[in-house]
Amino acid sequence: MCRNQANTYSFPMKAPFDRVSLRDRTRDDLYELIAEGNELTRPELVVLTGMSRTTVNQAVGRLVAEGRVAESEQKHKGPGSGSGRPATSLIAVANGDPVVGIDFGHNHIQVAVADALGRPLGERYVEVDVDLLASEAMDLAADLAITLIAEHSLGRPASVVAGIPGPLDRGSGLVQSSTILSSWVGLAPAVELERRLGVPVQIENDAILGAVGELRAGAGRDIPNFLYVKASHGIGAAIIIGGHPYRGTSGIAGEIGHTHLSGHTEACRCGNRGCLEAVVSIQAVRDQVLHTHPNAHPGDVDLASEPDEVTARILIEAGRIVGRVLSSMCDLLNPEAVIIGGELGATGPQFLGGIAASIERYSQPATARALQILPASLGIRAELVGALQLAAGLARR
Repeated sequence: MCRNQANTYSFPMKAPFDRVSLRDRTRDDLYELIAEGNELTRPELVVLTGMSRTTVNQAVGRLVAEGRVAESEQKHKGPGSGSGRPATSLIAVANGDPVVGIDFGHNHIQVAVADALGRPLGERYVEVDVDLLASEAMDLAADLAITLIAEHSLGRPASVVAGIPGPLDRGSGLVQSSTILSSWVGLAPAVELERRLGVPVQIENDAILGAVGELRAGAGRDIPNFLYVKASHGIGAAIIIGGHPYRGTSGIAGEIGHTHLSGHTEACRCGNRGCLEAVVSIQAVRDQVLHTHPNAHPGDVDLASEPDEVTARILIEAGRIVGRVLSSMCDLLNPEAVIIGGELGATGPQFLGGIAASIERYSQPATARALQILPASLGIRAELVGALQLAAGLARR
């Protein structure tokens, strides 16, 4: 690793992958399932893939012999499942180059390095005005990534995935909104970060990464169809259908933060008034708490602690407003769950209770009855975990 004269970073380039045979592709596809799964067994792989038992056994045997998969202690069958020998669990082994995940929030940067399976090895968090300082934010993210790699004595990362809190056109790779990320408009973050790191970079919307994090390692692990909502300094959503994120035609599906709310006139950074995230964001809620507590100071507002009666009412009402917007999405998509992440999602039951109340009130009864409202089990780290999981998946291709 070195820093060149143009103030960028570079790693030794990696040779391209060779063309693989069908037999090797089958082996690699099964490895991908094992790496993403939760201690899968051979019979479970047969069911998941539709392959024959012989094909699965041969491919898994090769993976074990190559040291890419290990067999754990036998899984115990549940009551009434019959006598028969329990199947052994298959666990992927992290043999490969590290990966990097970057989460750009509106007011922070989180960077982590992980092993080849996306398991974190180290991470850093810094506060910075990401919206107004695009170049500085990307410089800092690159510095943090290089520092973490050096601290853990790692080599060239196989892949880097970064999330940004705004609309990104997947065709051009350019940031689209001149008001949401004002200093980023017209930039191609992937190109900018690749220039700094010398490693291929994939850019995603931050809500997509949060959804992937919860899908792979959080509350959505066993839920193939759900909505993920990041409620923080902005409000964004991501849609998981059949275990995969739906991005829309140009990659900006889920931009619900600028849904207009009738009767509201709060100024929004997008230039309009009455947008959802102008009315309900972590800062808007904190401002309401400060307004109703004249003797409080900004540093005293801890929304994650047990709220008093007034603060609880503010959080419930904030949840009700978000839930009203989500109710239409639930009727349209009929998800199994709505998972709430971000800083507001981590405040506790009042905010989530308000969301649930509005969805029950405004969604079709059949939709609401089949729906779970869940907090993101990864909390505010969901986006970072999602970035690492996607980066690990890219590295295995």
